[in-house]
Amino acid sequence: MSHSTQNLTELIDQSPLSRLQIRVLVLCFLVVLLDGFDTAAIGYIAPELLQSWHIERAQLAPVFGAGLFGMLLGSFCFGPLADRHGRKSVLLVCVLIFALGTLASALSPSVEVLAVLRFITGIGLGGVLPNCITLSSEYSPARRRMLLVTLSYSGFTLGLALGGAVAGVLLPLVGWQGLLLIGGLAPLLLWPVLWFALPESVCFMADSPRHQAALRRTVECISGREDWHGVRFIGDAAQRAGHSSVAALFSQGQMARTLLLWLTFFCCLFVFYLLTNWLPTVLRGSGYSTANAAQISAMIPLGGVLGGIAMALLMDRLGALRVLPLLCLTGAVALACTGSQLEHGARLLAIVFLAGFSLTGTLNNLSVLAATLYPTRSRATGVSWALAAGRAGSIIGSMLGGWIFSSAGDLPQFFIWIAVPVLIASLALMLMNSQGRHQEAPVES
Repeated sequence: MSHSTQNLTELIDQSPLSRLQIRVLVLCFLVVLLDGFDTAAIGYIAPELLQSWHIERAQLAPVFGAGLFGMLLGSFCFGPLADRHGRKSVLLVCVLIFALGTLASALSPSVEVLAVLRFITGIGLGGVLPNCITLSSEYSPARRRMLLVTLSYSGFTLGLALGGAVAGVLLPLVGWQGLLLIGGLAPLLLWPVLWFALPESVCFMADSPRHQAALRRTVECISGREDWHGVRFIGDAAQRAGHSSVAALFSQGQMARTLLLWLTFFCCLFVFYLLTNWLPTVLRGSGYSTANAAQISAMIPLGGVLGGIAMALLMDRLGALRVLPLLCLTGAVALACTGSQLEHGARLLAIVFLAGFSLTGTLNNLSVLAATLYPTRSRATGVSWALAAGRAGSIIGSMLGGWIFSSAGDLPQFFIWIAVPVLIASLALMLMNSQGRHQEAPVES
């Protein structure tokens, strides 16, 4: 086998799923689970902050916005850095930032200090998702990529749901400070495990001379073979040579798809974070207890876990852009109907679950889809900048939550208003599908 070459993507696609690949998926699942928990924590503790600090609902808007603006900055910065310096290295930095930021947030004496600390925490949170999605995608075989990466990414929405369940139980016992301490200590304890057990991206290591020994060990674990002496491993070098990581997003045939992808992320995350941050407070104002409001709100991410996995099974068979437009349209309809069920606890729980199943299920698989649209050199940038477009939507959604609530006039109209962006996202996905130029995975050379 001397003087031969081996395409790493083809090797992963043709080999059985190894324990190393399962380890990558599990570790990424745990990281994004804690990412989701810390992201949602501020929404679940918001009612307690209102009472503890004797402030108005509108005064929390800068706190929500600061964290999301930090995520936007983290998404913009850490994607290109990961394409240049490696997914694992950047991911470790991001986990450390959001762990320490969450711990410090537990000591906040005022809204102003909390807003600054949430901004710092958000920078770390913003870099976690794109790197975990990219790593999971690059270690998953094409035949089951949508399902495996969705299972790994579902840790994020499960973390959001876990935040609701934990908040409902622990807030009366440990207060909002205790909840944030838990959210900061958990990723700090996971950090050394990531350092020792998480491998770097195989395609990234193929271009790095200092990673060649680690790459060979990784290939041996994936393939179950040790006779790779004299073999040169390659990623998708032909695609890397043509464009920088950012320019590749707007290369021929990519610009329209990139812009439609950004529009979809913007609209979906606009609504998702508006619900995540404001739904517990809206439900409290409608007469629900703190525990009940947290449990109902948790249906948004919990439904997304099940929706994401169920739809990933379909997408591996039918293609993502045949499934996602209809799933997103279902989310718009479910949200429009939510306001009419506020006085019926069981039906409200069901309709919020359906909204989570469809809207959050779309987001789960949309992130996975983004990882399949770009070559290795620009993959982390493509995912992170798409998420950054979504972060811009999430900032606006969170900041405008109070204004939309007051302008809509009543809660049924409020939910109809926030269904409109989800409908726009569905139309954008339909346009992506109708172009007929999409591909479920980039052609590797």
